[in-house]
Amino acid sequence: MDKAVILAAGLAKRMGEPETPKGLIKIAGREILYRNMKILENLGVKEFIIITNTKYYKKFEEFLKKYNFRGKVVINKEPERENGYSLYLAKDYVKEPFILMMSDHIYGEDFLKEAIKGEGLVADREPRYIDVEEATKVKVLNNRVKDIGKHLKEFDAVDTGFFILTPEIFKTIEKINKEKITLSEVMKEAEVKVHFVDGKFWTDVDTPEEIKRAKWLLIKNSVKGTGDGFISRYINRKISTRISYFLVDHLTPNQMTVISFILGILSALLCFISIPLGGIFYQISSIVDGVDGEIARASLRTSKLGGYIDSILDRYVDFFFLLVLAYLTISSTLMWVIACLAIFGSVMVSYSTERYKAAFGRDIYKDIKEMKYLIGKRDERVFLTMIFCLLQKVELLFIILAIITNIRVILTLYLVCKKVRE
Repeated sequence: MDKAVILAAGLAKRMGEPETPKGLIKIAGREILYRNMKILENLGVKEFIIITNTKYYKKFEEFLKKYNFRGKVVINKEPERENGYSLYLAKDYVKEPFILMMSDHIYGEDFLKEAIKGEGLVADREPRYIDVEEATKVKVLNNRVKDIGKHLKEFDAVDTGFFILTPEIFKTIEKINKEKITLSEVMKEAEVKVHFVDGKFWTDVDTPEEIKRAKWLLIKNSVKGTGDGFISRYINRKISTRISYFLVDHLTPNQMTVISFILGILSALLCFISIPLGGIFYQISSIVDGVDGEIARASLRTSKLGGYIDSILDRYVDFFFLLVLAYLTISSTLMWVIACLAIFGSVMVSYSTERYKAAFGRDIYKDIKEMKYLIGKRDERVFLTMIFCLLQKVELLFIILAIITNIRVILTLYLVCKKVRE
């Protein structure tokens, strides 16, 4: 689908008619429209038609130019005629099936990938991220819109504000022929098909409170889906997402990577003063290490280079911290051998998973489901290290690390070989 029409002619009265239109409000470091348009552009949309009012016209022009989006801004001089009329103003700019969406809705990538496969009104039977009471409801009959409105008592799904339409919709608007025409009236009159995308991330933004809520949802949904260990899932992410919420508008992912690295090196140096204190800071650096990825995903700033640098710096932190621990606590040759096995195994855990991605071009945790049950991931090792530092049982720590890390690497090799042979 080559074109997308975006309705942005409202004056945002519930926001107090601000100077910045809702679609250009930054949430988690990015404008609402940038998020949707960038994802759609990556999915094949080549041109965007933005319908707005006279007040916001220049701001949308500047927005398109700033991010080099291919598109056109069309002025609705009579926004009071409702969003159905705004849609009609796109009549001369679309000749084939097109996407229609609202400028104040945020859509996740998974949602958009599924939505563009359908036809008609995209509806959600399992809305998780909106207030259903405030949403536009849809009654469906034979996979088409039977009724639609905010005050429906009986309904089958919720309108997501996203549509796949054909130019035939303009004939419906002409048929209605009213001064004020809502999009809901158009959908009901046309009895458009309904395409269900259930439970995926999307939300709308109408009030200042909803901006804060949307920001939190974006951060929560930025958590890495695979690869997290037990400690990350149940401890670290509960803290890191709150840190990310406050920092996403102020720091870049690369800046957070540097901060995490500095904290990690500092934790090793603190061991010269107090091993328990060093262990605590090591765990803090592990928590902060998740923030750069969360900020990157929430603000659409992910990059292969950023992930590459982060991975290398993590290895330096782990190696340096464990080496300092060994230097401060170990005297016997046997324990030095065990410590070397622990340090080497810790590095090889990460290397064995990253090497799989380099060799096969895929995520090992998605390809091999059993991997998520293997203990010894970095977050688990760091937390274990903190506990034993607090207990002043460093030699026992090295014995345990030497065992679990190298066993994990051996099991990883076994699972990869098994997968390849299948």
